[in-house]
Amino acid sequence: MHVEHHPLVHDFPELRQALQRLRLEDAQFAQQAEQYEALDKRICRIEDGIEMLDDVTLQGLKLSRVALKDDLARQLKRASGQCCGCGKGCKG
Repeated sequence: MHVEHHPLVHDFPELRQALQRLRLEDAQFAQQAEQYEALDKRICRIEDGIEMLDDVTLQGLKLSRVALKDDLARQLKRASGQCCGCGKGCKG
């Protein structure tokens, strides 16, 4: 079964510049982005049957991936001058 990766640059093409800038200028963001990419690749390996893991643990990894991606998305939006999704209309 082919499983699709979810790299940040493909999921947020409109925020590509902010993503590149943050990866270079913000060590914590860069570390989180790398952690997200590694987690996404691991989940894909598990779903492809390359790596074995029980369903409960896999679901936990998926929840971690979603939480990490949500946090990265908030940071990306703030860095590009958009509201982070807080509902308060923040800018940067």
